[in-house]
Amino acid sequence: QVQLAESGGGLVQPGGSLKLSCAASGIIFSNYAMAWYRQAPGKQRELVAHISSSVSTNYAESVRGRFTISRDAAKNTVYLQMNSLKPEDTAVYYCNAVRTLPTLMNYWGQGTQVTVSS
Repeated sequence: QVQLAESGGGLVQPGGSLKLSCAASGIIFSNYAMAWYRQAPGKQRELVAHISSSVSTNYAESVRGRFTISRDAAKNTVYLQMNSLKPEDTAVYYCNAVRTLPTLMNYWGQGTQVTVSS
């Protein structure tokens, strides 16, 4: 059974930092690209950051330079370090794992709430 377990969300003041974690089980972690998405109330889910199995990364323009995605193969875990947080970063953050070969497989975590407010 595949499970993506997110943690690390919470309430933080503007300008603060949080680090999200997503522990994967039931998959061969090295075969999957990992990503963080977020969904704010009334908005569509959007890609925040992506890290491939070869550890190349890309970011949404709105978070580039503030957020860093990384992965630890030994722990089957992907992280999202979020610095200089803004109120507009408030959303539910979801972990995603995707593999395209030999067949498309796509998994989601349950989400973790991040609230940036004074």
